[in-house]
Amino acid sequence: MRLEGDICRLRAVEPRDIDPMFAWENDPAVWTVSGTTAPCSREQLRRFVERQRYDLWQTRQQRLMIEPAGAERDAEPVGAVDLFDFDPQHLRAGVGILVYDAAVRRRGYASEALELLCGYAREVFGMHQLWCETAADNAAGLALFRRAGFVSCGVRRDWLRTPEGYRDVVTMQRLLG
Repeated sequence: MRLEGDICRLRAVEPRDIDPMFAWENDPAVWTVSGTTAPCSREQLRRFVERQRYDLWQTRQQRLMIEPAGAERDAEPVGAVDLFDFDPQHLRAGVGILVYDAAVRRRGYASEALELLCGYAREVFGMHQLWCETAADNAAGLALFRRAGFVSCGVRRDWLRTPEGYRDVVTMQRLLG
C-alpha cells in the first residue's frame, strides 16, 4: 500500500495545515465545488483536524493532504483529497479533490493523488467503489476523473445554483474490484 508516488505523497492532516485550509475553505471560488456557503473559522478547522485522528469507520470522512514527493516533511501542502459519505455497508465513498494554487495545477498532482487514494481505499478499507460529482462544464475535473477510471453514471439537471445560473452535475463512479 503506497501513499507516495513519483510526484506527490498523501499524508494525514496536521495542526499546521489549518492556515492553508483556512485560505482554501474561505475562497468563494472553491465554494461552488465544495458545497460551502459560509466562511470557516480557524476554530472550526482546529476541531476538524482533531476529528481526523479518528478512523474513517467512525467519522465517515477522511482528508489526506497532498504534498510534493521528495519535499521536506514540513512542506506546504498543494491540496487535499477527501473521502466523504463513507457507507460501511456497501463499502463506497464520495471523493473530492483540490489542488488550490493555479500555478501548480496541471503538473500531475491531482491525477497521482487520486490514483493513490483509490489504492488506499481498496487496500486499507476494502472499498468496492468510489463516486464523485463534477459540474458538467468542468472539463478539467471530468477529464481528471475519466483518466482515473471513473465512468459517468448520470446527470443531475440544474443541480448547482451559481451566480451565473443553474448548472448540471455529472455523477461518476469507479469500481475498485
